[in-house]
Amino acid sequence: MTTTVRVGVGGPVGSGKTRLIERLLPLLHERGLRVAVITNDLVTKEDAERLQGSGVIAPELVVGVETGACPHTAIREDPSLNIAEAERLEREYAPLDVVFVESGGDNLAATFSADLVDHWIYVIDVSAGDDIPRKRGLGITQCDLLVVNKVDLAPHVGADLERMRADLALIRPERPTLFTDLRGGVGAGQILEHLLAAVLFDPAHV
Repeated sequence: MTTTVRVGVGGPVGSGKTRLIERLLPLLHERGLRVAVITNDLVTKEDAERLQGSGVIAPELVVGVETGACPHTAIREDPSLNIAEAERLEREYAPLDVVFVESGGDNLAATFSADLVDHWIYVIDVSAGDDIPRKRGLGITQCDLLVVNKVDLAPHVGADLERMRADLALIRPERPTLFTDLRGGVGAGQILEHLLAAVLFDPAHV
């Protein structure tokens, strides 16, 4: 029997978290994997509604959680709301292979509780500045996969991608980093391959 894998997706506002999930959903479906999504927002369900209307997932498999406090609280300090929704989805729509838990826009120090997710992705974007890796936030240093998104904007915002690559090689010498343009679909396949290798087909989850 397959155990559902829970994958956290965090990162600052506008970095591309929801876009990442939108890009992965069709690829996962092509592999025959069943997926559900939980989104977190302060006092809205905007990200959930966006996914529900996207046509890439059945609306009932997307749940919005209104955290009512800083988003990182609901994924780290008290993840009980997310855990309850994940358990409900896994119970009502079994079998599920993956549940994504998308954090609301959070700061560079945000991390996911090990009680909530098995694996977590952190998304930053180059338009926030090529010095972001050097700030060494916990999200950047501790995530299982770091996604540097919006590389297509680098020439327009003066971001030095090679400097970012070098900085991240020093900061994350043993953890993977992928550079993507998720709006254009570039890099989504690499993220999928990472997940397949890291957790989805891991014997520990079978």
